[in-house]
Amino acid sequence: MSTAPVAGIEGRTAVVTGAAGGIGQAVVTALEAAGATVHAWDLDTGGAGRRVDVTDRSAVESAWQETEQQDGQIDLLVHAAGVLSDDWDACMAVNATGVRNVLDVAATAMSTRRTGAAVVISSNAGATPRADMAAYAASKAAATSYTRSVALAVASSGVRVNIVSPGSTDTSMLRSMWSSDADRETVIAGDPGRFRLGIPLRRIADPDDIAAAVVYLASDAARHVTMHDLRVDGGATLDM
Repeated sequence: MSTAPVAGIEGRTAVVTGAAGGIGQAVVTALEAAGATVHAWDLDTGGAGRRVDVTDRSAVESAWQETEQQDGQIDLLVHAAGVLSDDWDACMAVNATGVRNVLDVAATAMSTRRTGAAVVISSNAGATPRADMAAYAASKAAATSYTRSVALAVASSGVRVNIVSPGSTDTSMLRSMWSSDADRETVIAGDPGRFRLGIPLRRIADPDDIAAAVVYLASDAARHVTMHDLRVDGGATLDM
């Protein structure tokens, strides 16, 4: 991944939630390479970053306020916190309510200043049914819809809010669903018996692929892009 400074990111302060996860870590690295100062938030920080529970609105508000008091205004938000589960309550709490909590706090601050950009990591499962993943898919659909509505509400203030919807990405979350490495080929090929399409580009995404899309949407290169849902799934959902 390029380490060159990126216009609109260099010198900015960013917050990344879910920063200890595979995609979150890649986003932190990519934003730092592009010249941003990054604050890493996660429920399980592993000794690095700040512990923030995105399902707790007051905790998010406190973390935001304290970060700005210490290091100045937050210019960029990347919300990557999420869970993959068949538990409805867990999925909705983290993947939907977590988005609402973090995005509301960020959007309020950014729209008041009339500057800023946010990117929410959702999933292509939010638009395409998945067998045995109803709770996850529903929570991601809610996250995507809520994000686009917030984006519309703050657009007149010059704040941009976009979505990156990954498909299968090589993270510990994805691997937790596999019984062996042979499952990689099954994901790529698809499974007609489960009504799952394969991946036309014949590869599973790396977290860096998702991070590159985030950097683009957060940068000045996307200064006229908002409310967009960018699929990064190798064509798995046929862009539907």
